[in-house]
Amino acid sequence: MDFDTLVPLIRRLALEAGDRIMEIYGKDDFDVRAKGDASPVTAADEAADALIFAGLRAAFPDAVIVTEEQADSHAATASSFLIVDPLDGTKEFVQRRGDFTVNIAFVQDGVPVRGVVYAPAKGRLFYTQPDGTSVEETGALDKNRPGNLRRIEVSRPDDGALMVVASKSHRDQATDDYIAKYAVRDMTSAGSSLKFCLVATGEAELYPRLGRTMEWDTAAGDAVLRGAGGQVVRFDDHSPLLYGKQGYENPFFIAFAPGVSLK
Repeated sequence: MDFDTLVPLIRRLALEAGDRIMEIYGKDDFDVRAKGDASPVTAADEAADALIFAGLRAAFPDAVIVTEEQADSHAATASSFLIVDPLDGTKEFVQRRGDFTVNIAFVQDGVPVRGVVYAPAKGRLFYTQPDGTSVEETGALDKNRPGNLRRIEVSRPDDGALMVVASKSHRDQATDDYIAKYAVRDMTSAGSSLKFCLVATGEAELYPRLGRTMEWDTAAGDAVLRGAGGQVVRFDDHSPLLYGKQGYENPFFIAFAPGVSLK
């Protein structure tokens, strides 16, 4: 994979998809349907998916592309592949809470090595550069030319006073019980893959997820976090979270800044 070609492309596609999503988000009403797994889907999911898929396929005609909204892609298996969640946080979108993201990543040998996370309602754009380091872009977010780039890095955590981020829509007692094992300075909540990005920027230091997720939910945020010096491990044995699993379903996991003593 040519990362010098990939990174500008996925950045632009994420911004273009964000525009499509915000057009629908700005309407007084929009249809919400239930998929086979009972999760919601909207016209924004489908429009963003079509745009991203077409752009990736045109640039990389031979690449394996796995995307949430195309069930037939979920049967694909490959050591390297592109993976897309065109609208992560559909519940946040439907409830107009703003914490939804566009996610595109490239996985190589089980590891998400490049990715982009764009939160269009919040105007926050995070991605890995061709060299693998992660940045947050600010300013006008011009589709054809990057603006101001800030290199992002995880914080150096104080194990006796951790900042924790947890899910807005999927918080449960098991998560609270796990967080209670740590000395917590403060907590925040966020939707979608933004939680990975908050750890990547040092706005949080620990993000545990004790609930069902799919690889397209996490790959881009995972790539951004890794590029900022963070780690994502399985909850059960603290081994690295790997991608390309059968069915693309994740185990429970923990995202964190090195220096956190995992429980």
